[in-house]
Amino acid sequence: MRMDDPFADTLAAWPVEARAQFAEIRALILDAAKEADAGPIAESLKWGQPSWRPARPRQGSTLRLDWQDKLPHTLALFVDCKTNLSATMQEIYPSEFQYETTRALRMTLGDTLPRQAIDHLARLTFTYHRKR
Repeated sequence: MRMDDPFADTLAAWPVEARAQFAEIRALILDAAKEADAGPIAESLKWGQPSWRPARPRQGSTLRLDWQDKLPHTLALFVDCKTNLSATMQEIYPSEFQYETTRALRMTLGDTLPRQAIDHLARLTFTYHRKR
């Protein structure tokens, strides 16, 4: 991790397994943004959660990732609940995530990451407003 990593303090409180999967998911998200030509991606904390959003206005939506004490064996990706991103993903990838309401896509720590689904989610999220 870089010394100026905006997520360093947050990740320090996470278990080792969650940090390892975070690093892999972060790389997938950033690669997907590049492949989708989403422009520069801003990395920041939103509601204390690592988040990614295209820096260009009217480009895409925010994608967040979090580990939570109350569900310590999982990581969850979060999308804006005012979008159809969660419903779209559930239609295309019904078993890759455990879906919660209109915003959370949860994965079990230690399971094989649904790489294709994460890539697709990031591409859809970062180009969400282009297609509207």
